[in-house]
Amino acid sequence: MSQEFLDDRRRALEEAFFARETEAWRQRQREAAAAASRREALQAASGITDTVLLDRLAGQGLEASTLAALSLVPLVMVGWADGTLDTKEREALLAAAAESGIGRDSPAYRSLTAWLASPPPASLLETWTDYIRASSAGMEDAARQALKAGLLDRARAVAQAAGGFLGLGARISPAEAAMLEKLDRAFAA
Repeated sequence: MSQEFLDDRRRALEEAFFARETEAWRQRQREAAAAASRREALQAASGITDTVLLDRLAGQGLEASTLAALSLVPLVMVGWADGTLDTKEREALLAAAAESGIGRDSPAYRSLTAWLASPPPASLLETWTDYIRASSAGMEDAARQALKAGLLDRARAVAQAAGGFLGLGARISPAEAAMLEKLDRAFAA
């Protein structure tokens, strides 16, 4: 083989390598820009400035348009606390969504229906806990307590929706009671 052929081949390989590296760098730049854009939109919608929390919210698939669904996470977690989501609990969750102004054609409703289809990951509750702490940190105590009471009342209503066995016995299962306690602790400073 001639030296000229080998030099041409080397240059072609180098150019292909650098073209792949350049494209990979461009892709990373596009992803970073998209993440920054999602973070900014979530920040504008929520008022939260903690970039780690904003990235966690985005990592859960939440966007500014689906942020309203986050208010229903505690209810969803209570509904799934015992491992199943009963029909009455599902109906209670959908009613809570309607009361919250989440329309059937909204992105937030689509997030909710995904959480109703299968149990959401435990990380969603952790993200919600961080969100509620960050968003309620600047509230006066009376407003914070009102938010907590309203949320726990709504979550308790979902827990009670299924009732005990054949409507008898405890209306809130031990697993649901434990989840309600976790939600209560989320408001601890």
